[in-house]
Amino acid sequence: MKFYRLFFNFMAVITFLPVLILLTLLPSEVVYKIPSPLNYLMIAGQMMFASFLIAAIFQFGILYFIGLRQLTEEENKRELVTGGLYRYVRNPFYTFFLLFLWLTPVVTVNLLVVYLALTLYIHIGIAFEERKLLREFGSDYAEYRANTPMLIPGLKFSGNKWYSRFVLKQQTPDKI
Repeated sequence: MKFYRLFFNFMAVITFLPVLILLTLLPSEVVYKIPSPLNYLMIAGQMMFASFLIAAIFQFGILYFIGLRQLTEEENKRELVTGGLYRYVRNPFYTFFLLFLWLTPVVTVNLLVVYLALTLYIHIGIAFEERKLLREFGSDYAEYRANTPMLIPGLKFSGNKWYSRFVLKQQTPDKI
């Protein structure tokens, strides 16, 4: 598992490059364009969420985020991060990334398709990542997950309670 994060990041970049190339090469039409001065507010929002995104990465640990720290540390030595931005949502990196994307003031058909695909990709990735975190941290992560929203601060779906009552009683960390 030492190479997992580094390999994941490498593969994510490699597989996303063709999408970016097609995004720039294929013709596209504008779906919407937010007029001034609202577009400036959206750009300001993007800059704010980009700074929160960077803060979330640094709070998590830039070397760990990239996948380099795992190569030098012992397995199961990492601590569960639940403070700072992670106190409000389990996935602040994804929250701020999605907000940054969806605040784009000019969206073309190609961008819309990419944004929808990235949003779906992130939700699928969260499911896999949370299974891994549950295996790694056990009941500590299960409790954190049951009490902390996934992406939207302050929004607690009853699914959190359902998950902790039903799924966690059925699945112990060693069964996942």
